[in-house]
Amino acid sequence: MILSLITQQNSYARPVLDRPDSQVVKVSTWDVGTPERQRATVAALELAWRRRGWPGGGLLSYTVHFGEDGRTLLHYTQWTSEEDFQEFLRTATDFKEGWNAEVDAAVPGIRRLGLHGYELYRSAATPDDRRVPGSVVIVEAEFDGPDVERQRAWVDTVFTALQADATAVEDPTRATPESAALQGAGISGHFHLGQDGTRVLNYAEWESAEAHQSALDAPGNGIGTHSKEWARVHAFPGVSGGSVRRYTPGLTLGPGV
Repeated sequence: MILSLITQQNSYARPVLDRPDSQVVKVSTWDVGTPERQRATVAALELAWRRRGWPGGGLLSYTVHFGEDGRTLLHYTQWTSEEDFQEFLRTATDFKEGWNAEVDAAVPGIRRLGLHGYELYRSAATPDDRRVPGSVVIVEAEFDGPDVERQRAWVDTVFTALQADATAVEDPTRATPESAALQGAGISGHFHLGQDGTRVLNYAEWESAEAHQSALDAPGNGIGTHSKEWARVHAFPGVSGGSVRRYTPGLTLGPGV
């Protein structure tokens, strides 16, 4: 079934991250080399979608963001289920191959750096918060082997640390005006468990990249401070690696009516 599209661009490129009908998320990164090629690739992606319409088949949304490094693109897609995703791969070959060929013809030499599957586990957001994110921060943690209970325990430990930060901000004896402002600049966080049991991804929305960097750099009540709660996160057993990467919102597509 081919449907029309709805499009959100730039800061409004924002999927509904906690939508209940999305059971599976697929995330991948492309390396396109330069800021000019980033923009050209996103333009080619949008044109390729518009020429084909929405394919249906369990795909709920498609989002792509610009890497702050000037060379990468983050792809984030929501699906109704793993079964529907696999069925799409089997039955939508012409759509997928034609879409890839069109984008590759417009921007040759794209390096596709892998695809990982996730399921949303926990989200932190203020209800009815109407702020529009100016930056998306992807925080990844990798573990030394598959263990679903360990994935969940790590996320729960992070939530405990975040709650301690919020409590510090609310306590006048522990907070400063700067720390309160930094905590307030974070809009939401959505923690996803890797389907293979070896990774966790947090899709975090911030007012701006500058606000996120200030929160990282701030002493005292900044993110990941030397509190006992964050010490437990940093010393969590089995964590083998991780990364923090920032992106500028680019494009979100979904089925029209």
